[in-house]
Amino acid sequence: GIFLKTSRRQALSFPTTATITTTCTRLGASSSKENNGDSTSLTDFNNQETLATGSHVAEMEIKKSRFIGYAKHVASWKEAQQYIEEIKFEHPKCRHACVGFVCGTNPQQERSNDDGEPTGTAGAPILAAIKGEGLSNVVCIIIRYFGGIKLGAGGLIRAYGGAARLVLRESPKQMLIPTSSIKVQILGQYTGTIYDTVRRIPFDTVNGGSPASVSDEEYNNQGDLTLTVTCETQHVSTFLTNLQDSTKGTAIILNDD
Repeated sequence: GIFLKTSRRQALSFPTTATITTTCTRLGASSSKENNGDSTSLTDFNNQETLATGSHVAEMEIKKSRFIGYAKHVASWKEAQQYIEEIKFEHPKCRHACVGFVCGTNPQQERSNDDGEPTGTAGAPILAAIKGEGLSNVVCIIIRYFGGIKLGAGGLIRAYGGAARLVLRESPKQMLIPTSSIKVQILGQYTGTIYDTVRRIPFDTVNGGSPASVSDEEYNNQGDLTLTVTCETQHVSTFLTNLQDSTKGTAIILNDD
């Protein structure tokens, strides 16, 4: 038989975001922003759903094995990893902790992990469940406590996929606010300026938006600073204009390739 139990617990919430890689040429009076070479507009992302903030959990039992599904809205793989470690810490004696992760909209990032189960029987069905529910910026971890009865490859696929769908469907949803991630290089003398410019980027407080953030800071031998700025897509143009003004046109926007 199959035993189902659902519950919900609160955890630290992370900001709503959908990563949209933005590439630009060197900033200057006539510089312009490109959107990965295509014509994708902000309206294309208006219907993208994610999970509401908080940690969500649901449990099912199949042939004496417990499958505990955890799911959470995250803004990046780094945040997903932190959540995964939290869940593993709560279940030190579990047999497996398998993962599916989807983030962004254009491009979309995907990761999965079978954590010792036969290849393709755990991570892949969890990932398929996230995509099948039409969600992004979501990490889902399925904890398994082995009950002594082997399920076979087909049984494992159904169990992990079913546990993932259960927790995802039981979790409340919210709409994503699209954001862009821009890789910037500036002269060392403007280090303070870039952080001040980022702090002044507005964000949508009414619909659950989050302040602009900085990540991946790195200095080269000349003292120039490279970092990634993430902000709501609707404010990218204003940020680039302010960055041009505050660095006297010396900032460089770097492509990822």
